[in-house]
Amino acid sequence: MKKINVMTATFAVLVGLNFVYAGGQDVELGGLTSKVPATWKPQEPKSKLRMYQAAVPKVDGDKEDAELVIFFFGAGGGGGTDENIARWKGQFIAPEGKTTEEASKLEKYKVGKGADVVALDISGTFKSKNPPFSPTAKEERKENFRRFNVIFDTDKGAYFITLTGPAKTMAKNKEAFDGWIKAFK
Repeated sequence: MKKINVMTATFAVLVGLNFVYAGGQDVELGGLTSKVPATWKPQEPKSKLRMYQAAVPKVDGDKEDAELVIFFFGAGGGGGTDENIARWKGQFIAPEGKTTEEASKLEKYKVGKGADVVALDISGTFKSKNPPFSPTAKEERKENFRRFNVIFDTDKGAYFITLTGPAKTMAKNKEAFDGWIKAFK
């Protein structure tokens, strides 16, 4: 009887994970494709610099949805890895008692047919500006935020992916985000 219950539970988990990852829109980056989770809602990009944008629904208690954005500036465009990592870290104030280094985690890995991925996960107070590079844009500080930043480097160029939102919403979507990135083929 225990063996059947364990098998049933395992099947339910696998079906649940499959449901989370299945059914979303295909996204193509440098010849590699992966489906965003079905709960993520594609949106019209807010600017010409954005090639893709989606809302990731907020969890109970959070004030806003998370925002997924993909940028592509052409082969060789968008700046180097170190410059982007430094800029992304500069957009956050670490939680009290921590440094930016302690509030962030950097990973490097490969996906699909040779895409190099550099992923930065950072938490704290997000210094939001819109538009982000405008010297006249007002800065809004959003406490208890988190961002997943990815440089997805293919033979056709680097794609820059950000998922930014309230920490609880981001924690709920971490596994789905990582699974989506790692599923590119």
